[in-house]
Amino acid sequence: MTEDRRNLVLTGFMGTGKSSVGQHVARALERPFVDMDTLIVEREGMSIPEIFRKRGEDAFRRLERELCRELSAREGLVIATGGGALVDDENRRHMEDGGCVICLDCGAEELVERLGQGEGRPMLRGDDPTERMRELLAARRPAYARIPH
Repeated sequence: MTEDRRNLVLTGFMGTGKSSVGQHVARALERPFVDMDTLIVEREGMSIPEIFRKRGEDAFRRLERELCRELSAREGLVIATGGGALVDDENRRHMEDGGCVICLDCGAEELVERLGQGEGRPMLRGDDPTERMRELLAARRPAYARIPH
């Protein structure tokens, strides 16, 4: 029997546990773990909120697209995507071509508890981070629903 070397890709809304679960799974499978947001921060030399502030969301999404193409060409990884990375159909197709994509889910109330006021989460900026989180979650649900696992 040959070992399946396809990537295991964890996606889902912010706060669903992609990084925590991904690290645990990577250890259990003895595979390298890649957190896309962490890798972008390392490569760009600035935090995600800084990237949003200085370059804008479009620039951040371009970095995500490039990284999805790069990582999907590799094998044997456990990858935690950013919460919005696979909302983009092309990014999702790249990741599905390179492995098994699993969408983690979590109830809105639990997300509110986990994310608090959204410190360090540029997508939750605004007067009411909880309401913004609910709006964003509702907008992304159709994209997450297209992921079969």
